[in-house]
Amino acid sequence: MSKIRVVLIEDHDLTRVGLRAALQQCEEIAVVGEATNGVSGLRLLEIARPDVAIVDVGLPGIDGIDLTRRVKELPLSPGAVRTKVLILTLQDNEEVVLAAFAAGADSYCTKDIKQENLLKALQVTAEGQPWIDPAIAQVVLRQARRMQPKMTVSAINSRTVTINAVDSEYGEIIHASPLTERELEVLDLIVQGYSNAGIGQKLYITVGTVKTHVRNLLEKLCADDRTQAAVTALRCGLIG
Repeated sequence: MSKIRVVLIEDHDLTRVGLRAALQQCEEIAVVGEATNGVSGLRLLEIARPDVAIVDVGLPGIDGIDLTRRVKELPLSPGAVRTKVLILTLQDNEEVVLAAFAAGADSYCTKDIKQENLLKALQVTAEGQPWIDPAIAQVVLRQARRMQPKMTVSAINSRTVTINAVDSEYGEIIHASPLTERELEVLDLIVQGYSNAGIGQKLYITVGTVKTHVRNLLEKLCADDRTQAAVTALRCGLIG
C-alpha cells in the first residue's frame, strides 16, 4: 500500500515541528515538504503535488483560505489527482469555517486534535471524503439550519433537482445522480437535527421509507454519514 504524501504549510515553527514529528511516526504517511507562508506553500504544492496539504488558515502572504482556492484551481496533467486540503487551525468561528469550505477545503480540524484522529482525518481525506472535527460539524449544521435550500425544481417527469454548485467536482456528483424533491426534504430535516422517526412524522412516511431515502441520498452525495452529507450539500449549493 502506497503512503499518503503530505505537505505541511504552517507558519508557527513549534506547531509545524510537532506535526512533522507526529506524522513521521505513522508508517502510512510520508511528509514530502514544508512551507511557512502561503506564497512558498503554493509554489511547493505546484511542484510536489501531494495527496493532502495540511494548511493553516492564518498564513502570512496568502492566507489559508485563498491558498486553498488557488490550489483547487491549479491545472492538472492527464491522470493526475487534485491535492486535497485539510485545514488545521485554532479558529472555529462560522465565518472562517464556511469560507474554507466555500474555497474548496476537503476537511477541517482544530489544532488540539489527537494524533490518532489526525491520522484518521488524513486517511479519510486522501480517500476523497471530508473529515470534520466534531466541533466544526456543529458549526456547519447550525449554519445549514438557518439556510433555505438553493435550488430550482425541474418540471420533468423524474422530478429531480438542478443544482447550481459552488464546486465543480461536487457539481458533477450531483449532476450524475440528482436528488429528488423528497430526498431534499429528508436532507433538510437531517441538517435540522431530526431523527429518522422525527423525519417520518414530519413527512408522514414510515421509518423504513425514511431509511431508504437517507441511504439513497448518502450514496448520491458520496457521504459516509449525515455530517458529511451536510458538508457536501453546503459545497454543492444545496444549502448555504
